[in-house]
Amino acid sequence: MSPELIILLMFSTLMLLMITGQRVFGVMGFVGVICAICLWGDGGWEMGFSAAIKLFNWYPMLTLPMFIFMGYMLSESGIANDLYHMLHVWMGGLRGGLAIGTLFLMVMISCMNGLSVAGMAIGCSVALPELLKRDYDKRMISGIIQAGSSLGILVPPSIVLVLYGMIARQPIATLWLAGIVPGLMIAAFFLIYIVVRCKLQPSLGPALPASERNFTWGEKLRVLGAGILPVLLMLVVIGSFFLGYASLVESSAIGALASMLIALFRRRLTRKVLHNTLKQSLNASAMFMWIMMAALAFAAVFDGLGAVRAIEKVFLDQWGLSPWMVLLLMQVSFVILGIFLDDTAMLVIVAPLYIPMIIKLGFSPVWFGILYTITCQIAYLTPPFGYNLFLMRAMSPPEFTIKDIYVSIIPFVAIMFLSLILIMFFPQIALWLPSLAAK
Repeated sequence: MSPELIILLMFSTLMLLMITGQRVFGVMGFVGVICAICLWGDGGWEMGFSAAIKLFNWYPMLTLPMFIFMGYMLSESGIANDLYHMLHVWMGGLRGGLAIGTLFLMVMISCMNGLSVAGMAIGCSVALPELLKRDYDKRMISGIIQAGSSLGILVPPSIVLVLYGMIARQPIATLWLAGIVPGLMIAAFFLIYIVVRCKLQPSLGPALPASERNFTWGEKLRVLGAGILPVLLMLVVIGSFFLGYASLVESSAIGALASMLIALFRRRLTRKVLHNTLKQSLNASAMFMWIMMAALAFAAVFDGLGAVRAIEKVFLDQWGLSPWMVLLLMQVSFVILGIFLDDTAMLVIVAPLYIPMIIKLGFSPVWFGILYTITCQIAYLTPPFGYNLFLMRAMSPPEFTIKDIYVSIIPFVAIMFLSLILIMFFPQIALWLPSLAAK
């Protein structure tokens, strides 16, 4: 059996087992080890084990639990609520002002956490009830929270870009810099869409009545001070790394410690807050570790089959595709795989196959990392198995139907596709800031 056919069989088996509802890491690990045994006999057992052990030799993996802890500490201690209250006070008088404030909240939470799930949790628990109470449109609310939280995997300190940098052997600082302008560009497009829609259809996002926004300048400045603390935290964490004062692992530890100090300063660091933060951080970190171990075992079979050479042969020799056609096929495959796989699993499985080919075709692996991350964002919002769609359904009240949730993300997904196309045709959108920093 040819390597191409074995690879196709592995992926089809993986997708079939995923449909049965089994856990992602269990399915990948099972398929990877069974295929290894069938191909190489008893030695196949060791392939999966050796590949999984690599995970414990990746020192930068220590950043994951630290950044996750930082995000959950801000969430559980109510610091994120302070941020939303600040936005409520300063922007509530605008038409669609709370929707705009929610988007800003999502961007700021993204800058503090690097994950989508934390933004979803904060958006649904903090922003959603306030928006509903003030007669904002359900679909507008759902779309903003889902799309805004997806920015967490693109802007620093993006955990997805940390993992990509480890696998692609690219500098994390360069990848983080490359994600800033695309992330802000997508957020700006979201903002323009919200403003235009609320101007054309005021009922989607009514302004707060004067009785609810009659704040003195003293009150405005006081809430501004409360909201600035987490922003300063973000600047300290990212700045300490970019300026060379701390390594990536050290900056993540600074963030975790500083989030606890902020909670302590605000008198929010209770036993319950600490317990919930540790529990959720351990759950999220363990999920990442299991998925990565299983994906590494799965990917080890690809390496043994010479999958990179096989895919190059199919794309370049047999099909005669141009470099840009190959790149386009890769992006399509990411979107399709993202419907079924977690972004971490998809990255560990596919990146080792695609990155050598990208470099061979003359493309920048940093730029490709940003394209990959945006396709992950799209996959998070794409039916039928989009990660954020399920989270929104689980966290929202009963009046949010599955139809409302699916329809709400259509304009935001269209904006993401537009952004992806712009960055593909104008790579300097992603590469300008890294090149400027390198001078």
